[in-house]
Amino acid sequence: MKRIEELILNIINGMKKAAARFPLTVLSLIGATGLICYMISLRAQPSLLIQKLMFTFLVGAVLGMAAQFAIERFSKLEKQRLMVYGLSAVLTAGYFLILWPAPQISAEIGIRTFVAVFALVCTVLWVPSFKSKADFNSVALINFKSAFTSVLYSGVLSAGIAAIIAAIDILLFRVNTDSYGYMMAIVWVLFAPIYYLSLLPWFNSEDEEDIRRASHAALYPKFLEILVSYIAIPLVAAYTVVLIAYFAKILITMTWPSGQLGVMVLAYSAAGLLIYVLSSLLDNQFSVLYRRVFPKVLIPVVIMQLISVGIRLNAYGVTESRYYVALFGVFSITTAIVLSFKPISRNGIIALLAAGFAIVSIIPPADAFTVSRISQITRVENILQAEGILSDGKLIPKANVSEKVKVETTSILSYLDTGSSLKYVKWLPADFKLYEDMKVTLGFDQTYPGANPSSQYFYASINAQVPLDISGFDTSIVTYSNRNDKSGQPTFDLMIGGISYKMQINRVSNLETRISILNDQGTELIGTGLYDFAKKVTAIGGPTKESLPPSDMTLNVTKDGYKLRIIFQNINGTSGNTVDTGMDYTMYVLFAAPSPIK
Repeated sequence: MKRIEELILNIINGMKKAAARFPLTVLSLIGATGLICYMISLRAQPSLLIQKLMFTFLVGAVLGMAAQFAIERFSKLEKQRLMVYGLSAVLTAGYFLILWPAPQISAEIGIRTFVAVFALVCTVLWVPSFKSKADFNSVALINFKSAFTSVLYSGVLSAGIAAIIAAIDILLFRVNTDSYGYMMAIVWVLFAPIYYLSLLPWFNSEDEEDIRRASHAALYPKFLEILVSYIAIPLVAAYTVVLIAYFAKILITMTWPSGQLGVMVLAYSAAGLLIYVLSSLLDNQFSVLYRRVFPKVLIPVVIMQLISVGIRLNAYGVTESRYYVALFGVFSITTAIVLSFKPISRNGIIALLAAGFAIVSIIPPADAFTVSRISQITRVENILQAEGILSDGKLIPKANVSEKVKVETTSILSYLDTGSSLKYVKWLPADFKLYEDMKVTLGFDQTYPGANPSSQYFYASINAQVPLDISGFDTSIVTYSNRNDKSGQPTFDLMIGGISYKMQINRVSNLETRISILNDQGTELIGTGLYDFAKKVTAIGGPTKESLPPSDMTLNVTKDGYKLRIIFQNINGTSGNTVDTGMDYTMYVLFAAPSPIK
């Protein structure tokens, strides 16, 4: 018992010291935890401001770590601690101001933030070893051990607390289910990172106690030595043999892969470099041989990957994913060449190169998004110019084009639309909407791979900016009916005026869905099918119709004083003689029961 008390006190004291050592990081983690708990309490989609603050706290947490390690490494900054903290706070605030005008947290913002955080993490690993002040391999090992220990402790802690909450809920009294979410946020967003920080020693301190603690933290655990030397290294070697055999097959058949190779080699390279660093402190035969051979083997493997990526880029242009696969390939081959000639004491170059390549990928004009956008716009321009649809910067709609042209044009414009990049296409109308104006602008509708000429796709959605009329109804439910959903018939229990009812969503066929209100004997009181109404909506306009007024998306049914109102959020489907034929519905269902006779 005494040992447990000592362990708990050591953890608490260590976390207090970590809070004093990394104040900006801990404040950011507290802010992020508070926001997550607030979002859990909302039980709804958080506001855009909350999402932006979450991203800001994430960046602030890592910036705080980088600032502290810079202070510890450079004695001149030690005297300017407050100025360094202030600069980090200003950079964090600057990031928030960059996010402020964004209309949404797009994929581009998410990727840029993730890459920036990755670059900061690499910097955090590299700074203590700058000019060999500390050994990079030891720093990396300590960070790896600390992160692993923190995850292990946090996993056990969260599982134990969840079991306690469940026991209280079952045996004593009802517990709000949000308690699990609050607990997970506190453990994984607040406790785990701070405990990880508490395990990191002062790498560049001259104090004897700090030096002793750093030396103790750098001891190589026996289980990790076995894991790296006798499990991970043989697995990488076996994977290498498979890749080499596959490359031999490519050279014999001259048939290049259709895209799966890039990710496979990327994972191989990342895992191989991590194991290379972890094995650098070991002197057994497996580790020594691995360090001698791996960089040399990585070079031809990555060259083959880059050739494969180059073929894809030539055929389909640059996208963000291909950009990063190619960039990581260049990083891997550069790192492999350096490691082939540099001693293992210079492994810090791995983190430095990773941070440099990451920063390049998010700074225009060489960033992933600018390069990808320009590549895809150029590609679609070449396609349309070859067909005579685009000439001298002006569009000439043309319906009689090949299926391949339709599919490729649709794919590229959809990609640009997803990234909010259509505004950069100068020859498109300023108010161009992909799902409404494509036929008028280019001469043909959206076309997707494998589409059956005899089938027709339809999509309609409601204008979400117009208020909905719900007066005169007792209850409402948001539900859906999908042709591919085999989970059964959703049933909702309703209680109105002391009388119980059941609302049943019955999927009759791929096209038809019936909504019924039943009494407690199972007799239908009122009901309606949806397909007849959907056919009327399809007649309103073209195959795609967005932002229809609620009046065009509302189905009203009355019977014996009972009222049903179905307000469709969207209707989409495929007609024709294909296996995909069917209709899908997402809707609000409103129900009103007649007032009881007094």
